[in-house]
Amino acid sequence: MKIVRVQDIIGTEREVSDKQWTSRRLLLKKDGMGFSFHETIIKAGSEHTFWYKNHLEAVYCVAGNGRIKDLATGEVHEITDGTLYALDKHDKHTLYGGTEDMRLICSFNPPVTGREVHDEDGAYIADTD
Repeated sequence: MKIVRVQDIIGTEREVSDKQWTSRRLLLKKDGMGFSFHETIIKAGSEHTFWYKNHLEAVYCVAGNGRIKDLATGEVHEITDGTLYALDKHDKHTLYGGTEDMRLICSFNPPVTGREVHDEDGAYIADTD
């Protein structure tokens, strides 16, 4: 059994951030669960374009608000507490922070290692280890 507390991750190598977002990686590939699990904070008013070409991602909003735009279709969906979106087709998308910070719970398959950075397309490079 694994017990992970987000407060124990803050300030460690499992917390990655810039001025617009913070990702706290509660489970990584090395934890052996077959997926990774993250708490991500998207700052109010921020804008992010991502395209996880090598990963599937499910995201559940537990606080705050924002929007997501599917860049293939142009559709825009509101995100509020209780909304889940799943990038089941490796969907290229833009995520917009709303009027308050969004707190998102995210799962990646395959799991991330924790060493990833977004490339020029907004993707994580596939882990080949």
